[in-house]
Amino acid sequence: MKVIYVAGKYTGGSEWNTYLNIHRAKVAARKLWGEGWVVICPHANTAFFGGPENHEIDRLRWLNGDIEILSRCDAIFMLRGFEQSRGAKRELEVAIERGLEVYYEGGN
Repeated sequence: MKVIYVAGKYTGGSEWNTYLNIHRAKVAARKLWGEGWVVICPHANTAFFGGPENHEIDRLRWLNGDIEILSRCDAIFMLRGFEQSRGAKRELEVAIERGLEVYYEGGN
């Protein structure tokens, strides 16, 4: 079975918008599971872990961890709007550098 990583915008400027981003990622993950993929959804892995105290430190720690997880995947699935996320753009760069298959929400 192939493993796919869901990447996209996490924070949304408010808790509600962050919740919506997490929910969108989980919906995509569920769909991908239904298509036969083994799915890694980092949005669900660290949902609402952060707070304003150490946001930048936490963001970098989680991004580095996510890139480690991504390195063990076969493909990446980019959610719409990923271009608005520094982390998701970095994840896409890493996926391309490592030769992973790249899929985009709404088609390639």
